[in-house]
Order: sequence, then C-alpha cells, then structure tokens
Amino acid sequence: MSTDTQDLVIAGSGVSGLSAAVYAARADLDPLVLEGDEPGGQLTLTTDVENYLGFPEGVGGMELVQRGKEQAKQFGAEFQHGGIEAADLDGHPLELSLSTGETIRTRALVVATGASARWVGADGEDELMGYGLSTCATCDGAFHRGDDVLVVGGGDSAMEEALFLAKFADSVTVLHRREELRASEIMVDRVREHDDIEFAWNTELLAIDGSPDEGVTGARIASHPDGYPKERHEDGTDVAVEEVDVSGVFYAIGHEPNTAFLRDTPVELDDSGYVQTARADDAWATTETVVDGVFAAGDVMDPDYQQAVTAAGMGSMAALDAEEWIESSASVPAESAEPIPTEAGD
Repeated sequence: MSTDTQDLVIAGSGVSGLSAAVYAARADLDPLVLEGDEPGGQLTLTTDVENYLGFPEGVGGMELVQRGKEQAKQFGAEFQHGGIEAADLDGHPLELSLSTGETIRTRALVVATGASARWVGADGEDELMGYGLSTCATCDGAFHRGDDVLVVGGGDSAMEEALFLAKFADSVTVLHRREELRASEIMVDRVREHDDIEFAWNTELLAIDGSPDEGVTGARIASHPDGYPKERHEDGTDVAVEEVDVSGVFYAIGHEPNTAFLRDTPVELDDSGYVQTARADDAWATTETVVDGVFAAGDVMDPDYQQAVTAAGMGSMAALDAEEWIESSASVPAESAEPIPTEAGD
C-alpha cells in the first residue's frame, strides 16, 4: 500500500479526465491520473472526430486522447493503470482502493470515469464499433450522407438519434423489439411525421456485416409478431430473419455511468447512477459533489450532452474547483497525514 498522500487524484483518462489533468498539472498540483479499465474512454471507439474545436480536418479519437495524455504529462501529470474498486470518502485524506490491490490517499478527487454505452450483443459489433457502428449520431451522423442506416432503441434517445440522422442519411429505420415505445409522445410524433424515418416493430438486430476496411455493409435482423424476437430465436422459436443492406448502425439504448465504486459512499447518485453535483444559489453550475474535496466531470455526471467538447470543458472546471478547494480547505496538509498501516509482507 502507498503511504504517500496525493494532492489530487483524477479517476478516468477520457477527454474529461485529461482536460482536468492538464489544468491541474499547470497549477502545480502534480495530479495522479488513474487510467481505469478502458483507458481513453468512449472516444477511443470513434475513428474520426470532426466536431472538436481546433481540428478542421478532423482527428482520430485515439489520436486526440493520446495528444491529450502527452499534453498532461508535459506539465507534470502522472498516469497509473488501475481503476477504483472502493472508496472511503467519510474523512480526509480520502482513501481509494484500486483494482491493482493498492490503496492510495488523496486530499481531493475528480471523478471522470465516464459512462459506457449499452451494446446489443449482436454478432460483429466488437469488430465494427467505430467502423460504421456507433453509439453517437451527433458524433458520426455526418459520415453517413446518402446512406441507409439503422437505429436500435425505443426511448427518447433513439428518437433524437433518428431525427438527427435523417438530416444526412437517405433512410433511417428504427428497430424496436416490441410495438410500444418508451419515448415521449412528442418525440414519437416528430419521428412518425418524418418522411425518411420508418419503424421496424417487434424487430431486433442479430448480426452486423462488414469489416474495419469496408465498414458496415449490411445487417441481419429478426422479427416476431409477439415481440422480443431475439429471445425467441435463442429459445428455438421460429422467427423471421432478414438480411438488410445498410451502411450504418446506431445503438441508442442508453448508457451506464461508471459509478459502482461510489454506491456505498456519501456521494449522491441519481436513479440512473449519474453523479449529482451540488448547486450553489449563486452559481449556474458546479462540479462539486456533496462530499468535500470530491468533484465530478464529463459523462459520469452528464446524461444529456455527452460530447467530447463538453466533457473537456467540465474537466477544466473540475480542476479549477479542486484547485480552489485544496488552497482554501482546512483539511490536514498532505505532508503531515498519517501513513496507511501496511500489513506484514507488503
């Protein structure tokens, strides 16, 4: 176990965590960035990013993350593999138990662990994610001008994705596994009124065809008049299976914020697991949580925008908030903190 106490730990190495790391490092806070189980976050699943400020020719998602990491390192940020499995946030310093078995202490913590998009489980999705398969129409819709595309989902997010994609695609088909949508009536009405969007009811995605070189070239879908055809197909029930020619598939079945390690802490989460930040009467927004010294930024606290540029902005806000808190807090200075007892043999 580490006996040192950090001034600031940043959990997450996506664009939000990296932005926080750049700001914190430039403020001489020597932040420690925990890269987690998926270094770089969801942006690494995007081949081309065209809507991030400062890159008129676009930039690869992985390249953007790598450049951000190099920038943070240049100013003194340190990076360490491993995610947080448990956190003791009841006192100061804060104690974090990592997946590596190590426990570290820190005066302040920025939670930038992001949210993971739910996947369908269709054959081919692992290979084609980022190559015609996407979880973000705002990010990738413009790559599908004149294409035929599928949207998987039945909530407001799916309706929003379909409407956005209809600006570019020749046709948009929404696959839904039953006949009733979870989306609000106003969103459903907008989609129904659009000439280029249609629904495939009681239909689910079984497989996606294509390759990283060719992109998505088609899909295999199943339908059953009583709904939930994939489940019936796996149970051996006869379902109608069809091959369709599409050049893009978009998953819109929600996200899971990566906040499992916060569930038994005083940090407040909403019903979906997103971190709730405290709202001051005289501030329009804050990254502060109800726990002193704990801040949140990016998709882990933002179920609405979920864009790289907004995540980067919130990351900088969290670093500035953490810097102010560290400077003004009356918590025990790092150098005088008692070391964590170590077991024999550690």
